Amino acid sequence: MANKMSVMFVMGFFIISLISVTSAISGTATYYTVYKPSACYGYQEEGTMIGAASDALYANGAACGKMYKITCTGPTNQGVPQPCKGGSVTVKIVDRCPSPACKSTIDLSQEAFSAIADLNAGKINIDYTQM
Repeated sequence: MANKMSVMFVMGFFIISLISVTSAISGTATYYTVYKPSACYGYQEEGTMIGAASDALYANGAACGKMYKITCTGPTNQGVPQPCKGGSVTVKIVDRCPSPACKSTIDLSQEAFSAIADLNAGKINIDYTQM
């Protein structure tokens, strides 16, 4: 009986792990360097691991304060064929990246972008998950 429970526990954990992996959403990321004022917090300091959400993600301010785990998945252009450094970064949404000037799903701070990719790429493909 205990052996069956162990197997069921392991299988349940495996299924939950698969669900969390498949919940990542594909998009793109760029970066910016002027962090204040922000649409969510004005002139309040929010650190450097931050991002600005595109209109669809921003959802009239609903994204403010939400945390996202961002992983670089590859290049979007021919300039830097392998921009990803590996790993991921967690950022807090503090701003809106308004259309039509916004060229990505999430506009990361320069520090957050450089943690996962070569700045020379300018724009990368990403997977992101709300934390």
